[in-house]
Amino acid sequence: MSAPAVELRRITKQFPGVLANDEVDLAVERGSVHALLGENGAGKTTLMNVLYGLYRPTAGTVVIDGTERTFDSPRDAIEAGVGMIHQHFMLVEPMTVTQNVVLGNEPRKWGGLAVDRKRARDEVAQLADRYGFDVDPEATVAEVSVGEQQRVEILKALYRGADTLILDEPTAVLTPQEVEELFAVFEELTEAGKTIIFITHKLSEATGAADEVTVLRDGRNVGTVATDEVTGEQLAELMVGREVLFEAEKPPVESSGVGLATSGLVVDDDRGVRAVDGVGFQVAQGEVFGIAGVDGNGQSELVEAITGMRSPESGQVFLGDEAVTSASRRERIRKGMAYVPEDRQARGLVMAYDLVENGLLGSQHDGAFAPGGRINWDGADHHAADIISEYDVRPPDTDATANALSGGNQQKFIVGREFGRDPEAVVAAHPTRGVDVGSVEFIHEQLLALRETGTAVLLVSSKLDEVRSLSDRLAVIHDGELMAIVDPERVTEEQLGLLMAGEHPETIPRPDGISDEKPASASTEETEGEA
Repeated sequence: MSAPAVELRRITKQFPGVLANDEVDLAVERGSVHALLGENGAGKTTLMNVLYGLYRPTAGTVVIDGTERTFDSPRDAIEAGVGMIHQHFMLVEPMTVTQNVVLGNEPRKWGGLAVDRKRARDEVAQLADRYGFDVDPEATVAEVSVGEQQRVEILKALYRGADTLILDEPTAVLTPQEVEELFAVFEELTEAGKTIIFITHKLSEATGAADEVTVLRDGRNVGTVATDEVTGEQLAELMVGREVLFEAEKPPVESSGVGLATSGLVVDDDRGVRAVDGVGFQVAQGEVFGIAGVDGNGQSELVEAITGMRSPESGQVFLGDEAVTSASRRERIRKGMAYVPEDRQARGLVMAYDLVENGLLGSQHDGAFAPGGRINWDGADHHAADIISEYDVRPPDTDATANALSGGNQQKFIVGREFGRDPEAVVAAHPTRGVDVGSVEFIHEQLLALRETGTAVLLVSSKLDEVRSLSDRLAVIHDGELMAIVDPERVTEEQLGLLMAGEHPETIPRPDGISDEKPASASTEETEGEA
């Protein structure tokens, strides 16, 4: 029997005050897909950074194809046939696909005096063709989709001779269709003898795409299982050490007045192109109003206009019965609007700030934190510590900077800060993106707890199971317009799929009191009067 493609023996990685990996063993068979599953902060990325040479292990051994190796840098790992595709892509957008793939390894001509551009283009085209990648070598990275950018990253690793590919949370930024395409790429690569290790916290992806799954919890390997011999429920229990509820309990709530509303909202994107075209809806107090749709259909611009991050071309935004269209983001926070942003690093955190400072964002001028105009840092530290404790943010250190946290822990901290504002309305854009199953359960519980206290919740998510299970009413957006508002409990996936593609099914299960006609955006006067 041949040696495993990758073997990690008793890997330990210690950071100051944090034991990230604790004597972890891992064996990955050649030509297989192996999922590394675990909660945020379980040590998955740290372990793979050891394999890729970004970190030196405190103790333990790395074995590649039966040979013990010591990696002082990623270059050493690449030379040993190990490549890594990070969650946040390392591409130069103005450059072409070919230029990105060969960057630093350009073929030369004229005795090494110049780059052989034709040879580079031909080699990248041949490599893409060999693995069935539909990528234009001449396109700039800025012109291609996120899924295509990921394939460019894979091509970069293959061009450098990688036999083992590590992908860190590869589906975090992909649409459902792109996820399917990525898993088809996995099949192409393994059929060619490549080995895939992918980091994930999503149970369905681990069981659907991998041959084997290794689960990490608190830095330890708690089990490696074949995916055809385990259920999602069993994997979830391995991940968090307890039974996980997959269906959130949503008790009936008596909705009262309107908590949040838009009327005839028109919004352009950064290029001046119409992204939202006349959208109007109302979210009652004590209601979760969901918006589903394929990413890129105006959700981002809609949310930014509602929360004060982008000025609409026309239309109105109401918080309760008050028009806040012209109010700043700070004013909307003060009036009771909380916001979980889509891009946690660009919109939700200052990455170089510690958690005390990040916990203050949006509240730094409030009397509770800045009596007399000067910040009470002891109070701010206690506030950050409360968020860390309640939302299980790791590492549990208020002095840690945001960039020291994993993506999932960054998200949990933002959610804790925003939900803790005691808001009148919450706008939650992809609140569980990049978050593990245990934390998803907790965040869902917190959203529903806000609903029970009479908070109006606008939930925008690309996860259909999430918006269907949490929403009282569900709208579908396509090309900047609301296609329909439906009953999330009675609508079928086929009906939702048609609406998301811009087509109307023959029948649509509407919530009580909603007409069967395509919803027209209410006029400003109508919405203002009703609100």
